[in-house]
Formats: sequence, C-alpha cells, structure tokens
Amino acid sequence: MAYVPAPGYQPCYHPTLPYNRPIPGGLSIGSSVYIQGEANKHMKRFFVNFVVGQDPEGDIAFHFNPRFDGWDKVVFNSKNGGRWGSEERKKSMPFKKGSHFELVFMVLAEHYKVVVNGDPFYEFGHRLPPQMVTHLQVDGDLELHSINFLGGQPAPNQVPMGYPPHPDPGFYHQHMSSLPTMAGPPIFNPPVPFMGRLEGGLMARRTIIIKGFIPPTGTSFTINFKVSSSGDLALHINPRLGEGAVVRNSYLNNSWGSEERKLCHNPFHPGQFFDLSIRCGKDRFKVFANGEHLFDFSHRLSAFQKVDILEVQGDVTLSYVQI
Repeated sequence: MAYVPAPGYQPCYHPTLPYNRPIPGGLSIGSSVYIQGEANKHMKRFFVNFVVGQDPEGDIAFHFNPRFDGWDKVVFNSKNGGRWGSEERKKSMPFKKGSHFELVFMVLAEHYKVVVNGDPFYEFGHRLPPQMVTHLQVDGDLELHSINFLGGQPAPNQVPMGYPPHPDPGFYHQHMSSLPTMAGPPIFNPPVPFMGRLEGGLMARRTIIIKGFIPPTGTSFTINFKVSSSGDLALHINPRLGEGAVVRNSYLNNSWGSEERKLCHNPFHPGQFFDLSIRCGKDRFKVFANGEHLFDFSHRLSAFQKVDILEVQGDVTLSYVQI
C-alpha cells in the first residue's frame, strides 16, 4: 500500500548522504523543515544548507554547521555571489555524539528560527530572500532518519509523492481531490497530555500527523480518536513497550471491543522518534509509521464524523502534531 502524504506535508524517509534535493514547492514564509537523525559517536561536524539553485557551488541563504573541535560550537553563515559572509557563532552544542536528535528550521518573516530537541536555539536573520531557496543540502557525521517539508506545495511539474509517473503532467492536479487533507496548522512541541479539537469532525480523507519521541524509560502511551459528547473512542492506539505490542481497540457504549494486535513490524521503541500518519477513509483508518503501512482499522463507529477530539497521553514527548 503506497504512502501518499497530504499536501503541505512532504516527507523523505531514510535519505542517503550527501543529501541534495529540491524543496517541494520551494521555501516561503511560514514553511518549516523538520529533520530527525542520529549523531555519529565520533561526530566532528555536519551541515545543513538552504541553497539557491542546484549548483553544488551555488549561493547559500543559510548555512548551519555544528562543529565538535575542542571548542564545540555551531557556525551560521551565508554565501552570496560565490563569497561567504560574516560568520555568526554560538559556543553551545545542542547535539550529543551517538544520540538521536530533532532539528527544526522555521522560516519566519525576519529570520530562520532554529529549534533543537524542542528547545529554541538560534535566530539567523535573512541575508537572501527565502523565496530564492530551491534546494536543501545535508552532509557530515550523522545518519538521517527523515526530512519533512512542512507548509510547501508541490510545484506544477512535480509528481506528488507516492504517485506513479503519468504521461500527462496535468493528471495529478486534476486529481488533487483524491489526496488526503489536513485542516489545522502544525503545532510544535505541545505538552502531554495533549487534547486537540478536530474542527468539523473527522471527515473521510482527513489525515492526522503525529511525530514524537519515546523516552528511554517509557512503557506505554495512547492515542485516542474521541467523541466528546459520549466519550466513545472510535480508535484507541496503545503501544505497550514492555510487551512489544501495539494494541488497537474501540470503546463504544461504555464497553471495550475486541483488541487487534497483529503487525508486520513495530516502529515504537524506547529512546527513538516516530512519525505517524493516520488517515481516515470511508470504511477504515489507514495508519502509516515512518512512511510504511502499519495497520488498518475498520470503522466500528458508523458515524465516525462525530469524532471531534484527538487525545495523546502517557510516556511520550510530542514533537509535532497536525490535525
């Protein structure tokens, strides 16, 4: 089953290094780039470049460069007309060798805002208009788990991810109505317990994105699709780390239904990040983890449109939620 991301959410899973690819739809104010990875145990440095054009030696609107060199620091710069600008430095290292990390670049009106592991780290003022940026480059002593482009739209000649090639480029835009949708803006690092309201209810083709981190000591957490008026749970997802199980169920008319546990793989492990895409279909939920199909859950609540609350509770830190 192909993973087809909703417009405005364009992920790339387990990319190889060096990474040098176009940013879907380009960069604009309000968009974000979200990177999950792991620093090498012997890390010396890595970089993330926001590049103008596909020339490897082209201009760089923003150069982000952590360096472990005895004077651990992060260097920020830009390159315009083939010449580097004045360096900005922060003598603070938010990355740990051998550890997982999440790195978010938010494109705001005056600057790039850099957030590492949920904590604001730096603001780099625009030296080149972000609209000029077309490509993202990443390389160095790290392993990439995922790169997610948030807020951009596919360019007119770009094939939406998950769709096979088609001889008519206009085919994809004639069929955009078949793509999953997202209604609300992204929420970064919300507290847990989390409760988000699904404005308009849970409609077919609506997609919920949940990105998070399971603490090394985590044992269990839950994700509930709830009807506020009755307390019914149309879908209850419960990763149980001690059992190595991901339990799915419903709670209707004050009674739990039959559990479902069968999985081809389990993406939830202590000390690791996860990326869930939960899509509501007409007859079932389709759930993907890190871009791979995880399970389907047939609707037990026929009026699933009454679901108006998303709940997340337990041993989890939320990085990003979009409902």
